[in-house]
Amino acid sequence: MAYEIRFAATARRHLRAFSAHRRAVIVDAVELQLSHEPLAEVRNRKRLRPNPIAPWELRVGNVRVFYDVDEPGVVTILAIGTKRRNQFFIEGELIDL
Repeated sequence: MAYEIRFAATARRHLRAFSAHRRAVIVDAVELQLSHEPLAEVRNRKRLRPNPIAPWELRVGNVRVFYDVDEPGVVTILAIGTKRRNQFFIEGELIDL
């Protein structure tokens, strides 16, 4: 079963903070990794401890894509940011997870 991928308005804004090339890489990875079996933990996807952002994380290099499967067959991208060492940034702002 193929999942529909939706970007929340905030995630679209987060995505615009990246260069065009980087955006293309992120969107391609999201489509490849999350269109089938987004709830399966694999090397670049994992379920997170309870946090205010999202229950799932997709890793694309140093970029983190946070998502949820909130309806049957629908993946919603909630936030996109970068990880630098042990710190996570969304639109340049440090976020505590």
